[in-house]
Amino acid sequence: MSIWGKIGGAAAGFIAGGPVGAALGAVAGHVLFDRDADHASDPGISFTIAIIALGAKMAKADGVVTKDEEEAFARVFRVPPSEEAHVRRIFNMAQADTAGYEAYAGQIARIFRGNPAVLEDILDGLFEIAKADGVFHPGEQAFLERVAEIFGFAPNEFRRIRATHFRDAADPYVILGVSYVASEDEVHRSYRRLVKENHPDSLIGRGVPPEFVKLANDKLAAINAAYEKIRQERDFK
Repeated sequence: MSIWGKIGGAAAGFIAGGPVGAALGAVAGHVLFDRDADHASDPGISFTIAIIALGAKMAKADGVVTKDEEEAFARVFRVPPSEEAHVRRIFNMAQADTAGYEAYAGQIARIFRGNPAVLEDILDGLFEIAKADGVFHPGEQAFLERVAEIFGFAPNEFRRIRATHFRDAADPYVILGVSYVASEDEVHRSYRRLVKENHPDSLIGRGVPPEFVKLANDKLAAINAAYEKIRQERDFK
């Protein structure tokens, strides 16, 4: 069964209470309250709910929620028409919830504590939603910076993540997370690490549903392009 069907299934479980757990509970029928993220029945469900819920909160970042923003998630991640109602129900619940986005981000950070790669995957998904309408609003920038901070990412790490989504003006050194005076070996090591972390198999291995592998493919393209640019400029082998 695809992740979309699991979200709507009554047997789906989730971890921890709070706004995200409540959102899933209303759709799935019950919530498993467990403070240990290692006991999650399906990390893919947690991941998917996290992006939908935070995406809903981000839609308010520019002060106006439009129909295009509400549909961005389904458009970016190709949600089957038969499952759009489940996604929209969670999206609308998160928008209507009086809890602020920081509460959502904090709960998600606890769910995936000790697994920053998954938290980065979630940020990647949010960036894809933010730019889906062709405009990256300052409110969305501030929203994502704060979410990244709650997730435990330093400002330079946030800049690296952001740069992979806006390649036209992106600095290849920022994309690879290295300094301008980094040695050839340092550039190679950072490049290999990022390629390994963002390979589609790595995402699936850490619980990201196959439906989201597009995130890895797009990010890998940015990483490869950045490395190639530095390699050519500095005549690396």
